[in-house]
Parts: sequence; C-alpha cells; structure tokens
Amino acid sequence: MKNISLLFICLVILSGCKQKETKQPTIADKLTSEIYLETEIKYAKGFSIQTTQTGYYVTINNPWPDAEKQYSFKLQRAKTHDRLPDPDATHVIQIPVNQIILSSTTHIPPVVLLKEQSSIIAFPGTDYISDSSVRALIDSGKIEDLGQNQTISVEKVITMQPDAIMGFGVDGDNPVYKQIEKAGIPVIYNGDWTEEHPLGKAEWIKLFGLLYGKEKEANHIFKNIEQSYLETKKIAQSLEKPTVIAGATWKDVWYLPYGNSWQGKIIADAHGNYIYSSTTGTGSLSYNIERVLTDAQNAAVWIAPGQYTSYAAMQADNNTYSQFEAFQNKKVYTFALNKGARGGITYYEEASMRPDLVLKDLVKILHKNSLPDHELYFFKPLTD
Repeated sequence: MKNISLLFICLVILSGCKQKETKQPTIADKLTSEIYLETEIKYAKGFSIQTTQTGYYVTINNPWPDAEKQYSFKLQRAKTHDRLPDPDATHVIQIPVNQIILSSTTHIPPVVLLKEQSSIIAFPGTDYISDSSVRALIDSGKIEDLGQNQTISVEKVITMQPDAIMGFGVDGDNPVYKQIEKAGIPVIYNGDWTEEHPLGKAEWIKLFGLLYGKEKEANHIFKNIEQSYLETKKIAQSLEKPTVIAGATWKDVWYLPYGNSWQGKIIADAHGNYIYSSTTGTGSLSYNIERVLTDAQNAAVWIAPGQYTSYAAMQADNNTYSQFEAFQNKKVYTFALNKGARGGITYYEEASMRPDLVLKDLVKILHKNSLPDHELYFFKPLTD
C-alpha cells in the first residue's frame, strides 16, 4: 500500500512538472491568442475595435448604406516588428500615423480635437474646410488641395506617401481608391455619416485616437461630449413638446430626415414632436410641398430649411412657404448662416462630432426659457 501511495504522489508531482513546462508558441498560436480584449463601442455601429498585443484590429462594418463587405485593418505600434500573416486584415498600418489624407470635412473636427491637424497633408476641396487652425495650414501651403474625390490624382497621392487615407464613399466602386490601395497605401473608409445615433457619429473619434496613439485622449473627449449630451437630454424631457418640421424643397421636392435618422433622434431628444417621427429608412424622405403643408402647416418650429438664410428668399422661391405658421411667426432656424472663411457651412463640418451642441441649440429653440447660459452655436433665426 505504501508503494502504491508513493507511486501516486510521484505521478502527481510529475504531472505538475509537465504542466509547468513552457511550450514555444507557434505562429498560429500567437496569432490566435493575440486578440484578448475588445474595446467598448457604445453607440457606433459602423466599426469595431479589438486590442492586440501589438496594436489593434479595426473592422469597418458599414462604410455606406447596405454595404455588403467589411474592411479590416491591423494597426501595429511602430516599435513592434510583428509581421505575422493575417488573412483577415486588408492592410497593416504603423501607428501612430504621421501623415494622413482626409476626404470629408467631418474628418476634420476629431483630428483638431486631438491636436493632430499638422498631420493632414492633403484634402479634396479645401475651400469647404472652416476650422481656422486647419485653414492656416492650407494658406501656408502645408495642406495640398487634391480637387474632387472622384478625380484626385493617384500619382500625386502615391508621391506624397501618406501613412493612410481616411476615405469617404457612397459605395465601393471608387476606381481612384482602388488604384491607391494597389500602390500599398491603406484607405480606411469612414462611415460616420451612416450612423443613426447622434453619439454614434461622435464616437468615431475613438478610431482617430487609435491612429494617433491618443486612445486615452479620444476616450476622454468622447466621454465629455456624451455626458454633455445626456445631461441636456435629461433637462429637455421635463419640458413641453412643441411640433417640429424640417427641411425645404429642392427642384420641387421637399427633403426631410427620417424619424430614425440622427437628425430625427436629436429632435426627439430635445423633446420636440417631429411631424414624421414614425418614419424609418435611410437617406431622406421626399414629398411634394402640398403633402408637407397638409401634414405640418401648424408646426410650431421649423428647423434646417435647406440653404435658406432669410424669409424673403424663401418666399421669393415659393410663396407656399408663407402659409406655414412657423414661417408666419418667425420661428424658422437655419444652420446656413454659420460659415467659415471660404463659405463652408460649419454645421456640415462640426455637427457630427458635436451632437451635444446641436442638441443644446434645439433645446434652446424649442423651449424658450431653457439653458439660459447657452448661446446658439449652429442654428440661427432667419433674417428678414
């Protein structure tokens, strides 16, 4: 019996020793175990992040409506030299990036908030950019104008050798981007414009934070925006709920946001009763003016009437506008009066990154005595 017990003890010891033996991981083992934490994305649906031992995996899920393909990137810290084969990642991007080409004005605010505007080396259509610090770089020749997205010079981009291009596309059929990718320059499709939740658009700053090695800064900025938005929403929910109409006609068609769009949700969060709040879809509603007059003639407030900045211009274009109560009571508010040095409308550039300011504007407009310390930032009342 003693011999059996001794044998059992020896087997246990030997078994323990074997468990402590260190096995050298294979390439496959290392690649599999590399992903160990998924970064929290609370609102955005268009991208996901997974933290790895050497950086991150980023997957772009919805760069345009009804996208059928995902785009994956491996962001690798510059001090690491891991070049493991990865069939799921389209490109390996060394981070932090030093030079980047942006393609939409909505990409400007997150870069500016992270204080990395000096990394921007080119942009298609620089006149649309309003931010003063970026305009100074443009005026000094440090940011080159590439023309239009569909016609930018591939040769010029290849010569500039950016670390990445933050791309914008309405579909996956952009021959310019395809040629640039073939030359080995990563194109990251930014789908912030497809996000339905207002905070989902702003959350794309977390992707920029990864690219610049400023994850903590990006998370802190977003957290402040989120807190500001949610606090304002809470204030609005205890107030009255006036009816709201939006948009205006373009070539005899009145375009309006769907109820489930980010504009529709901000109106709801401002405790406004949007006339078409029950509608769902992508893009914009498109009605004739007679339909909208029937549905919204008595709406108390009218926001975002296209590019109009005055009542006179609206009535000159279409006298039917004057039949709306909001028009008659001078309760029409536009974002088209707030422009940059070259005429770019700041709302198009900044609103997606600062939904908290959009919400504060709407709460102030819809609820006269609310937010006494807030001055309207994007929206202004129409001039006469």
